[in-house]
Amino acid sequence: MNFKNILTFLLILVLISSLAYTMIYGLDLGKYDVVPVKNLIKQGLDLRGGVTVLLEAKDDPADPLSDEKMNRAKEVLGRRIDTLGLTEPTIVRVGGNRIEVQLPDVKDPQEAMSIIGKTAKLEFRDEEGNVVLTGEDVKDAKVILGSMQGTYEVGLSLNAEGAKKFAAATEANLNKKIGIYLDEDQISNPIVNNIISGGEATIQGMDGVEEAERLAMLIRGGALPVEMTILSKTAVGPQLGANAFSKTVTAGLIGIAIVMLFMIAYYRVPGFVAVVSLFVYMIISVIALSILRATLTLPGIAGIILSVGMAVDSNVIIYERMKEELRVGKTLRAAIDAGFRRAFLTIVDSNTTTLIAATILFYTGTGPLKGFAITLSIGILASMFTSIVISKYLIKLVVGTNLFKSTKFFGA
Repeated sequence: MNFKNILTFLLILVLISSLAYTMIYGLDLGKYDVVPVKNLIKQGLDLRGGVTVLLEAKDDPADPLSDEKMNRAKEVLGRRIDTLGLTEPTIVRVGGNRIEVQLPDVKDPQEAMSIIGKTAKLEFRDEEGNVVLTGEDVKDAKVILGSMQGTYEVGLSLNAEGAKKFAAATEANLNKKIGIYLDEDQISNPIVNNIISGGEATIQGMDGVEEAERLAMLIRGGALPVEMTILSKTAVGPQLGANAFSKTVTAGLIGIAIVMLFMIAYYRVPGFVAVVSLFVYMIISVIALSILRATLTLPGIAGIILSVGMAVDSNVIIYERMKEELRVGKTLRAAIDAGFRRAFLTIVDSNTTTLIAATILFYTGTGPLKGFAITLSIGILASMFTSIVISKYLIKLVVGTNLFKSTKFFGA
């Protein structure tokens, strides 16, 4: 027996087990704690609950849609959603004139949708209907206490150009009204009592603090460059997501356990090595997901489980080639080298085609499809590494222990 190889193999098993435990439960190191990996991987909308909204931009023949307008609309939506205080929203363009917004942990779906879909075109108009100031001249907006007790107003801070415009407008309309319009709806119509030249203005007439906060939020977010309509909205409850997550993970673990038992029963020693390699594969995949801060969705979990099958399939190809070499009379070491060499191109070809498909899906898909493509790609790369490199190293290590000299231990 080669005790050095035996000790090395046992140390590898201990290392893999320790990594798996640390990733699942974390590690208390005092000042430098290691948190569980699940705390580093974001959960998607279908796991956490929330709302998905699909918006479509209306095309105006007089002012056609463009990539610039759609990109600006996406930025404005992002600013508005930031003001809602939501964590990790997802905003992606779908085709040429649509934007999909995923809002996790939304407490009031109707309020969120009314804010993100609002055009928020702010204008100040004199009594003749002339626009004297627009939302583009506004630098900031916040809720302030009104002049009367219990009332609230929206305080506006104007940029340099806006301050000049408003000073000239208030001077020209002294003792007259300047109406304030949001998306063609008049929200205030105050009388100009004095010239406002300091770059500060207020919007009065709010029904309460909620209305004032909502208006300030819209103004801070900015006006959408195009009119957006809500095509569809889908609400996912967190309990539904939690149940689906639990069932998916349970089904996946059962499937993986059955595959592992089959590999050990059919391929024996190489099957056990494949199981160890599979654990290494899962550790690498989860670490990669946490480093990339990938968002885990149900389709993403499906991608992980699918790539597990591909990792096992690679080992099956290698071991079948190895058994063929053993049947023609080659030694264990020669059969191992020949089996890996003959299976190499087959494994690379099959995984490369799947990787290309996953890449195309990532660039053309949206939302959960991107999550599926990311987890599948990571799984493919990890499975290729573990099946070609890790499995080969471990099986040679096992053969080097001289504990399994008969070819029966290798399924031949």
